Amino acid sequence: MRKLKLIWDFHGPDASKIAEHHEIHLKEYIQIENLNISITGIENLNEAHAIAFLVVDEDKMKPVRDALKPHRGQVYDN
Repeated sequence: MRKLKLIWDFHGPDASKIAEHHEIHLKEYIQIENLNISITGIENLNEAHAIAFLVVDEDKMKPVRDALKPHRGQVYDN
């Protein structure tokens, strides 16, 4: 089954700290909703652009997407 990486983009001098904080909320959502999601993270793309993400099975993506409104998504390659 394909896995999708749902991504939230953050820009500016505090992008990394904001992405780290957003990942905390993603983990809280996963726990509250009792979801079988184990991959979350952040990536610093450059000094002014960071992302927070979670990886979800494609067939479980729509309710997560609708609830959390990611900025974008892509197929996850591990």
